[in-house]
Amino acid sequence: MQERRAITSVPIHDLLARRWSPRAYDAERTVTREQLITLLEAGRWAPSCNGDEPWRYLIWHKARDPQGWQKAFECLSDNNKKWVKNVPLLMLSCAGSIFAHSGKLNRWTQHDTGAASLSIALQALALGLIAHQMGGFDVEKARAAFSVPAEYTPMAMIAIGYQAAPDILDEETKAKELKPRARKPLAERFFEGGWGTPVKT
Repeated sequence: MQERRAITSVPIHDLLARRWSPRAYDAERTVTREQLITLLEAGRWAPSCNGDEPWRYLIWHKARDPQGWQKAFECLSDNNKKWVKNVPLLMLSCAGSIFAHSGKLNRWTQHDTGAASLSIALQALALGLIAHQMGGFDVEKARAAFSVPAEYTPMAMIAIGYQAAPDILDEETKAKELKPRARKPLAERFFEGGWGTPVKT
């Protein structure tokens, strides 16, 4: 697996430092049923407001459900289709909008669904897999194709599988794959004591 470890200002857990979003997937290797259930179990135990678990995930395994996988694939942007064609497992995260226990509006649902998706991505890495979350898909097309209820918002397509060498990618996508990883300095995104007051490091 190609290592693209984060260059951090202080040490962080190895799993977090190693997590990134590759585009080069091995079309010859599949995700087992056992691995899939482990990924879902990781998502199930993510934190959520009032323990409401507002997320729902649609799952398409290319080998087990090629028609469903193809329908999901057709919802993707053209740029994503260039590399997702090799991905064995696709998922769509959907965030609910109503608390199940009260019927009231749940404004934390998208935050909670993101936490579940990150749990899945980290578990994938722990299993020797890779995961890439995508906003590049047609939300309404996906909603219609898979009868997603109105009270749920499709949030991200997630590609999961085994990593391949970047040489399999077209030149434009390969350039993205090999581009150095970077993040803004802590002080630009994290404030301490008040808005705009940079955290002291």
